[in-house]
Amino acid sequence: SGFLCKSVQGTVWDLALVVFEVWLSVVLGLIVLPAMFGVSLGFTDLYVKALVKTLEVNAQNTFKPHFRIIEKDDGSMEEEIGELRRSHPKSLAGGDFTLCDAFYFCKKGIESIVEDQVTQRFTSEELASWNLLTRTNNNFHYISVRVTIIWGLGVFIRYCILLPLRVTLAVLGLSWLVIGTTLVGLLPHSNVKTWISDLIHVTCYRICARALSARIRYHNKENHPKKGGICVANHTSPIDIVILANDGCYAMVGQIHGGLMGVIQRSMVRSCPHVWFERSEMKDRHAVAKRLKDHVADKTKQPILIFPEGTCINNTSVMMFKKGSFDIGATIYPVAIKYDPQFGDAFWNSGKYNMVSYLLRMMTSWAIVCNVWYLPPMSLQDGEDAVHFANRVKSAIARQGGLVDLFWDGGLKREKVKESYKEEQQKMYSSMIVGQD
Repeated sequence: SGFLCKSVQGTVWDLALVVFEVWLSVVLGLIVLPAMFGVSLGFTDLYVKALVKTLEVNAQNTFKPHFRIIEKDDGSMEEEIGELRRSHPKSLAGGDFTLCDAFYFCKKGIESIVEDQVTQRFTSEELASWNLLTRTNNNFHYISVRVTIIWGLGVFIRYCILLPLRVTLAVLGLSWLVIGTTLVGLLPHSNVKTWISDLIHVTCYRICARALSARIRYHNKENHPKKGGICVANHTSPIDIVILANDGCYAMVGQIHGGLMGVIQRSMVRSCPHVWFERSEMKDRHAVAKRLKDHVADKTKQPILIFPEGTCINNTSVMMFKKGSFDIGATIYPVAIKYDPQFGDAFWNSGKYNMVSYLLRMMTSWAIVCNVWYLPPMSLQDGEDAVHFANRVKSAIARQGGLVDLFWDGGLKREKVKESYKEEQQKMYSSMIVGQD
């Protein structure tokens, strides 16, 4: 019996070794090698097309009723208060305070409590129909037995087939990045070192894109960011970097971290001049601006990639751009990124999920499908300050990506409204009362 037990164990180990060899051969031969050469074998396109057909059938069997709680007026303060003042419906110049004015502020306050413009930008975008992910099954009706069977099959595919494959690819991609950039960092500075570094970075990001089953369409490639410039884009997720760097190399800007992220940062900076800051330096705007100016002044260095919103937004809108990157006199290359939430929600709600949980959600989604538009380069105009320049770039990105252009600061995710915003509304109303323009 002992001999038979050892024989069975040996057979199991041999079988496991064969399965592992086949698995590794498939991953390397059909995914990693094509990714290294920027070649697609078409598996992702076929997979996404099959998903589209499946989700279209599912959309006919599920329904989410939509009720609009409030109907907001788009008029200005002067117009809406004018309607309340029956005796002076058109002109408020020189008018006195009337009690009915309070109803306007009460109405606006209740509207903001029920549905404000900011809070909803930090939650996942609502779907018109269920995409067969349990995490999005909220208030959907008429889910049939057929849909339930398709959902069960999808769970098996996503967790038992796609997840192991994606984890394998992610480990390979990150290992290639750390080992490759560390070795390249030992070479003397030369054009050959720069070329090898760019190749390693792009290859890593392409493998990581495969790990997300990403299908990315790049538009207007003639406007691709060039060396010595600054690329700015709307920010939805940490994988925005993977999406953009999949089509070219960038110099990253960010704070130095510890742990695994710190290991990756230290290895990357050995081969490419990324701009990492200590926590104390991030608060020094002059130090940050000087580092950025020094980088863009060298036309041989890769363009800097910056997300001026400073936080992740749910890809339905673009919020206020911080002016720092627009105040150093460099050419700005705007980029608009728009994800399709039907295949997977790319938004990172950092207040709800840590990085590991978020990546697990991404790797168990159907796919990451998105469009990237390269917009024409923009520069600071005569008589224009950094704030107006940032707003002009933001509006261009919002128009191209079909996003809502908001003036609110994304920092409101964690902070209270600034007193200056409140004072602005107070000044506007007081100017109407005293009859000033």
